[in-house]
Amino acid sequence: MITSSLYQDKEEFLKYLDGMRGYSPLTIISYNDSINQMLDKANIHEEGGIMKINLTPLRLLIAPLKAKTISAKLSAIRSFVKYLHSIGKTIELRGDESIKIPKTLPKPISHEHIMSALEHASSFEKLIILLLYSMGLRISELSNLKIANIGEEWCRVLGKGNKERDIPMLHEVYALFREAQDSVPCKEYVFEERGEKLSENSLRYTLTKAFAGVGLKVTPHQLRHAYATELLNNGARIADVSELLGHESMATTQIYTQLGNALKMENYLHSHPLCTKTEDS
Repeated sequence: MITSSLYQDKEEFLKYLDGMRGYSPLTIISYNDSINQMLDKANIHEEGGIMKINLTPLRLLIAPLKAKTISAKLSAIRSFVKYLHSIGKTIELRGDESIKIPKTLPKPISHEHIMSALEHASSFEKLIILLLYSMGLRISELSNLKIANIGEEWCRVLGKGNKERDIPMLHEVYALFREAQDSVPCKEYVFEERGEKLSENSLRYTLTKAFAGVGLKVTPHQLRHAYATELLNNGARIADVSELLGHESMATTQIYTQLGNALKMENYLHSHPLCTKTEDS
């Protein structure tokens, strides 16, 4: 009976990933498979009004898989459990401890692709894209961005741990923000609907739709990656970029320098005459 109810919840969760989060069909299939494995192999029972899910039997089953695959499955299950919490269910999840996997470089999106999306975007979509790309914001920071904190030259952002930081505001982005306020005035937050702050999911969906219009799948965090990578590739100091991103440690920012080096190596291998391949006669 419990499992049957969870299967129904799973279907609603997958619809949410498709409609609100804009996940690709392949990702949704992967989530579906991982959750099905959990429902089939995990120890699930109810005790004192709390649904208890122990993943130990599932962990034993998937143990031979690659670390990255195991991590992805556990991540999908955690997302499902988080969704269950959001619809009012009390879940106690055990056996979902993370495993170490090698750090991978973020997938960049080129400046040219971003500009292409901007050409076809609505004014509302443009403001979302430009605030993320010109200031390197997290989607949570964009959702919490207050009108009072935006000035012509600087913007004050509330980041992780309620830490504030000041980020330069481009003139054209400020002008677009003022146009939006003149057209549809908001009370407190930059993005509101019927007097309420727009959620992260709503903003994420709008961004996904804007890039889908030019045949691209782009996440808010990819724009943050692009912001950091472009700054570092064009001579910005890593200490400054780290501060602008709101990183607690420069070690976190180092991954973007690795990405820059990877791109430089790729360009070198394609450009230097000793690296180019010639056709053998």
